[in-house]
Parts: sequence; structure tokens; C-alpha cells
Amino acid sequence: MTNKEKLFTEFQAPTTQEWLDKIEVDLKGADFQKRLVWRTNEGFNVQPFYRREDLKDLKAVDSLPGEFPYVRGNKTDNNLWFVRQDIVADDAKAANAKALDILNKGVDSLGFRIQGKDVSKQFIETLLDGIMPQYVELNFQTCQRHCVELATILVDYFKQKQYPLAELKGSINFDPISKVLQKGKDTSAVLAEAKPLIEALKELPGYRCINVNSVSLNNAGAYIYQELGYALAWGAEYLNILTEAGVSACEAAKRIKFNMGVSENYFMEIAKFRAARMLWAQIVRQFVGDEALHCTCSQMHVCAYTSEYNQTLFDSYVNLLRSQTETMSAALANVDSIVVTPFDKPYEQPTEFAERIARNQQLLLKEEAHFDKLVDVAGGSYTIEHLTDALAQEGWKLFLAVEEAGGFLAEALKGNITNAVNASNDKRHAAAATRREFILGTNQFPNFTEKSEGKQPVGQVCCCTTATNETSNLPCLNQQRLASEFETLRLATEKAQKQPVAFMLTIGNLAMRQARAQFSCNFLAAAGYKVMDNLGFKTVEEGVDAALEAKADIVVICSSDDEYAEYAVPAFQYLNGRAMFVVAGAPACMDDLKAAGIENFIHVKSNQLETLRAYNQKLGI
Repeated sequence: MTNKEKLFTEFQAPTTQEWLDKIEVDLKGADFQKRLVWRTNEGFNVQPFYRREDLKDLKAVDSLPGEFPYVRGNKTDNNLWFVRQDIVADDAKAANAKALDILNKGVDSLGFRIQGKDVSKQFIETLLDGIMPQYVELNFQTCQRHCVELATILVDYFKQKQYPLAELKGSINFDPISKVLQKGKDTSAVLAEAKPLIEALKELPGYRCINVNSVSLNNAGAYIYQELGYALAWGAEYLNILTEAGVSACEAAKRIKFNMGVSENYFMEIAKFRAARMLWAQIVRQFVGDEALHCTCSQMHVCAYTSEYNQTLFDSYVNLLRSQTETMSAALANVDSIVVTPFDKPYEQPTEFAERIARNQQLLLKEEAHFDKLVDVAGGSYTIEHLTDALAQEGWKLFLAVEEAGGFLAEALKGNITNAVNASNDKRHAAAATRREFILGTNQFPNFTEKSEGKQPVGQVCCCTTATNETSNLPCLNQQRLASEFETLRLATEKAQKQPVAFMLTIGNLAMRQARAQFSCNFLAAAGYKVMDNLGFKTVEEGVDAALEAKADIVVICSSDDEYAEYAVPAFQYLNGRAMFVVAGAPACMDDLKAAGIENFIHVKSNQLETLRAYNQKLGI
């Protein structure tokens, strides 16, 4: 007989107000809103805790996995996703050999990047030789004007090989609007090939060919709600274009694929994919009608790419930590396939080792963490349910604003989408410069002794070599990584004739001098300076002499605010211009110190990037 006794019934459940009262006591007078409420970049606040009562008005909470509006995923009995790896197929035979090799190492989805000039029957036959498409998802990217040709060749090849066409799964990445954003070119004329492309693939119902590449927005620093709202508007634009061209709404929706980015904001990214599925289902329903409630056409198909925007050249193994949490977010959010960006991509063509690690990051989640066995792990989490709803509201507002302005294509051709995302990128770079947005290993806790060892940032390369006549007077997405300016600074320091030495003149209050020395070391090491911490000096003269003996270029006095009035000016005068003098902190006596000739102060409100640039200039770097 089943025991249905509820546990802990003898305890009275505390109310929300009782929780708040307890928190207020523990804060000891500190401001609740400032200390515990998270003010997101997405336009809403996140409370420190949520309870069941916070979800009482959320309708999607009651739906099940596999049910409209698919907030809980498209799958009902597992969470299997495709482990995808992309291959640059400049040489068909070499790409084929690589594909066959990685298929034996855990990959079950291949992405081939083919130059437009190479699209031919012979090239495809060589490329796919020995690959069984009924067991592997195949994805292709080529010049937009060659997509229909590629589709025709693929269908003929699969028919010739007598593969079960209805069982094959894959995609062709046709997305002319992406070029408007990334290259600033009006490629809207190419949209006329969308309907012929769908018709060319009519015998491959499992192939999606109209793509929404919002991953480009993610890699350009877009906020999460921006990628969500713009992706929805982007997809709706394609639905409009296709239905106006005579494609049925249901067929059009089944052919659309979303390639989305996933950043390090763990819970928010889980919520983004859940909100995206929910909102996309509602959009498709407006085109299809109530048939969408029971038809798979309203299911959003998502391939998630871990972000390149937050990857770093220095301390690059931290990229593994970033991409691992990003992969977890995507997997727990029930996406259909995942591409893990290799950790070394910012500075080189990914090595075989880096690609192996990227594959294994997904395999670890499948085979050791069993993420593929559980459906909708996030369901029931009050916080994630709230984030899903809040993100959906903000994303929907942006979607409606784009629609009211004339639609995604019109806004893209005006440059408004690009400008909005670039503005967000600028804000994030400004936040990184002032350390309001941390980049571990770059502007926060850099590796003091690391050298670049010849690493140089790698730029973006387009696979399409076909000449075009499109105008190019539109703004382009700025895909400058968040750490790029710090990396430029540090690389410049490395090229200097002498590595600058920053010496910590620690004196006075033990706790304050240690804290400020640690802060200053992290602050200055971000520029590649050699930092020298010390246990403390009895007099400022002793400290300055030790600094000069160490051939210091910068002397940073580290003490308490009260003691700066006693130590700072004598230290500055004794140094007498033989090295740059810096005060660690923003003491109340700052004006008096400035009056004495002290110019340099570093503290938590400093613009780290601009400060270090100024120091490099003073040092002749």
C-alpha cells in the first residue's frame, strides 16, 4: 500500500512576510533593494527568492512537455540533443575524412561550410562519401545565391543513394537578412529564392532551410532580451515573406530554424530558450490558426552556439568554464542541437585538441551527468519560471516595437537593429572598462605571469567569395569581443622594450594595506605589468628605497584612508619623480594630496581601461 503521508506537516510554513522580516534582521539595516535585488540589463528586477504564490498568474506553468506552447520543450520522454561540430569544407576529401573521424568520437550532427564556387555534384559526392545521413544530422552553409543549387544536388544525391528521404534530418543555412546585419549589405533581392529553396527540398521534410541566425547578435554583445525579441521578429519576417510568396504558413514554419547564441548568464539563458519557444508558438498560431495547437509546425527548432563574445585570448582555459555553463544552460533548456565553440577560437584556427575538448564537454553532460535523460529539469523552479515570464514580456515588447516599425527587414535596412545592438555592445565594453562587468582572467584576477606566446586576435571571415552588387552603406554589427580592448592593451605592453614593474609600498594598517595591495595588483596586472606585493614597511623611505632597488616604474602606496594623510605626501616627495606614484583608494584627503602634486589614484570606481591606457602612455608604451 502506498504511503501518501505528507512530510513535515508538523511544521508551519513561513509566510513571505516572515521571510522578509528575517532577511531585514540579517541585513542589519542595509538596504534590501541595493543588497539583494538584482537589476538586470533586460529591463526587470530579480528578487532574492520566489515562492509558489509568485507563479499563480502564470498560465504556461500548467502546460506539459510536448504541449503547446512548448515552454517545457518539444520532447516528452527524453532530452536528447544533437552533438554538432562544424567543419570548414574548403577541401571535400579532407573535410570528409575529418567528418568520418569525429562521427566515431561522439558527434551525431555535422555542419559543413562550403564556398559558393565549390557547390557541385562531384564536391558533394566526395564530401558525403561514407556518411549515412539517416543516422546523422547534416547541416550546410554556403553562399546565399547557391543554396537552391545545393538543395537540388543534395536531393538528387540522396535519391541516387536510395536513402529514406522522409527520415533524413538537416538544414541549409539560407538567411539573406543576416548579411544586412553582419556585412551592411542590402541582400533583400536574394529573398526571392526562399520559395524555390523550399520547393527544391519538398522531398526532404526533415530539412529546415530558412534560418534565423540570432547567434550573430549574441556575438555582437546583444542583451538577452534583445536576442530574444529580435529573433522572434526575424522569424516572423520570414513567415510573412514566405506566405506572401504562396507557401502555406504551416509549411513555412516547419522550414524555419533558429541558430541562437547562449551566454554565461546561466539561469537567464535557460529562461530565454523557454520563453522563445512559448512566444514563437503564439506567433505561428497567428499565421496557422488553431491548427497550431496540435501541429508540430508551432514548435521552435533551435541550435544553440556557445558565445564567442565573452571568450578571451589570455587565460584562455577559462573559456572552457564559460562554454561549459553555457552548454548546460542550453541542454537544460531542451534545445535541439548544440555547437560548443572551442576555447582557442579567439586566437587561432581551433586545434584538434580544442575541438576534442569541445565535443567532450557535451558528451560529459550526456554520458556522465545524464542531462539527456530528463525532460524539463527547470520546470517547477520558481526562479526560472519567473525569469521565463519576465523575459517573455520584455522580448515581446521588443518584438511588437519592431513589428509596429514595419517589421524586421525594414528595421534592418534602416540600420536600426544594428545600431541598437552596437549600442548595447558599447555599454558592455564601458561596463567592462569600469569592472562593472567582470571578465575573469582579464579585468578581474588576471594571470600575473602569463605571456601571449605569439597569440594574436583572429578576425571574422566570410565563406562567400561571390562578387555582389549590393550597396554597402549600412552599419555592420560590431563583433568585437568584450575582452578585446584589454587584450590590445596587454599585447602592447608585451611589445615594450621593458616590462613595467609596479611595486606595492604597503604600510600602516595591516588589513587595509593587504586588501589594497591585492586590489592594486589585480588592477595593474590587467595591463601586463609585473606586480610586486610586499609584507609591509616601517617607513615610507624604506619602501621607496626598496621600490627603486627593484627598478620599479610605478610605486603604489597601500594603506588606510586615515593614514594616507600621514604617509602619502612624504612618500611622494621622497620618490621625487623617479617613478610614477599611485595612491590605492579614494581617501577623504584626496584634494589635499592632489594639491601636493599627487595625480594618480586607483579605486573601485576608476575606469580601469582608461587608467591603464594613460599609464601606458606615460610609460612610453
